[in-house]
Amino acid sequence: MKELIKATNITKSYGDLQVLSGIDVSVNTGEVLSIVGASGAGKSTLLHILGTLDVPDNGTLAFESKRIDQLNRSQLSAFRNSAVGFVFQFHNLLPEFTAFENVCLPGFIGNKNTEEVKQRAAELLGTLGLSARIDHKPSELSGGEQQRVAVARALINKPKVVFADEPSGNLDSKNADELHELFFKLRDELGQTFVIVTHNKELAEMSDRQVILKDGLIVSSL
Repeated sequence: MKELIKATNITKSYGDLQVLSGIDVSVNTGEVLSIVGASGAGKSTLLHILGTLDVPDNGTLAFESKRIDQLNRSQLSAFRNSAVGFVFQFHNLLPEFTAFENVCLPGFIGNKNTEEVKQRAAELLGTLGLSARIDHKPSELSGGEQQRVAVARALINKPKVVFADEPSGNLDSKNADELHELFFKLRDELGQTFVIVTHNKELAEMSDRQVILKDGLIVSSL
C-alpha cells in the first residue's frame, strides 16, 4: 500500500497536561485504521492533529510526502476542504437544511461546479440508501440516517482520507453495525481511506490495522 500520511515525533500539551508524548504513525491509502485506547489516552487529539484541526507542539506531518505542518491557516483550510473529510460522534448537520443541502455545502464552500456537486450529492445519498430521504431535514431522519448523511457530506469533495471520531458512539447497535459495514463498503468500492477513533471493539477488530494508545504513546500497532 502507498503511504498517504506520515506523522513523526508528534507531541502535544495543554497547559501542564502532556497529551501526546512522541507519536510516530503512518496511514496507507485505501485502509481502515482504527485508533483505540482508554479515555484520556490522546486518541482524539491525535486524530485532530492528523486531520489538521489542531497543531502539534513538536514533530512533523506529511501528506503524500509533502509537509503540511508548515502551512499557514488559509492554506490549511484549503487543504482540509479538498483532501480531508470528517465524521464526528454527533452528526453536526445544519437543522434548517435538507439532507441534500447539507451534503452539498462543503462542495459549494469549495467553489466546485454547482451541477457537479448536486449530481455527486445525489449519487452519494443513493449509495448510502438515502435516495428517498434527500428532501428531509435532520429532525425528520433517524439517528442512523443522520449519520449516513454526515458520511455523504464528508465524501462530497472526494477526500483522500476521512477522519471519524467515535462515529457510532451515539448510535444503537443495529445502526452502529450498519455504519461500520458502510465504511468497509466505501473502502472496497471507492478505495476510501478511513482513520477512526473508536471504543467499539468489533469495529476495531474489523479494521485493517489498530493503533493502540496509552498515556500519550503508541503501545501497539496491529
